[in-house]
Amino acid sequence: MAFFSRLATVIKSNLNELISGAEDPEKMLDQIILDMREQLVEAKKQVAVAIADEKRLKKQYEAEAKKSEEWEQKAMLAVRAGDDDLAKQALGRQKEFGGLTAQYKDQWEKQLHSTTALKQALKALNNKIEEANRKKAVLIARKRRADAMRSIQDTMSGLNDQSAFEAFERMEGKIVQAEAEAEAAGELNEEFQGDILKEKFAELEQGAGADEQLEALKRKMGILPTEEEAPVAARVAPQSAEELEMAELDAALDELKAREAGE
Repeated sequence: MAFFSRLATVIKSNLNELISGAEDPEKMLDQIILDMREQLVEAKKQVAVAIADEKRLKKQYEAEAKKSEEWEQKAMLAVRAGDDDLAKQALGRQKEFGGLTAQYKDQWEKQLHSTTALKQALKALNNKIEEANRKKAVLIARKRRADAMRSIQDTMSGLNDQSAFEAFERMEGKIVQAEAEAEAAGELNEEFQGDILKEKFAELEQGAGADEQLEALKRKMGILPTEEEAPVAARVAPQSAEELEMAELDAALDELKAREAGE
């Protein structure tokens, strides 16, 4: 069991060294598990040696016990033959091997007890390493969650800086101003690139409509005759000043021709 105490000390020392010098917890945990498994391999080798010693002591104990039993049988054979001296010598040899048998049995039993304890300790160590390996995934998940929370907190701390919001508002104001300037430029282009003529015609059409509405109202009120009562000439659309002037000129020419013809 002293071996496993030394093993625990070695593992603890390695862990402390890794924890103090590691920067990446995931790599650190992987390295810890790797070191544990390497130590487990060494422990298995030591336990295997102990088991081999136990088996060797058992075989030696069984061999000495068998020799002691054989000499006892020989002593019994000498007694049957009536040779007590030979029987005594055989019993002396049987006693000798009997003493060795007792010693080997004692050593074998102690080694068997120690080996059983080592096997249990080795099994417990293996279980702890497997448990640590299973917990590694949980620890890594917790570490990543902690990193994510820290990143979020850092981001939120940065957003609490009013300068960032003020810069955002300034950019928004610039965009609104650019939109207004673009709209104003569009209106100016429409005004100075021929759309004025369109507006004048629109005003003229609106004015003509108002005259027609006023005339219709006067006819309804009886101030002006209705379209059925008005003479045909009156219902003819009024001519422009230019057309009237041309008509007067044509009439004057016709009158001049008529006078020349009469003379």
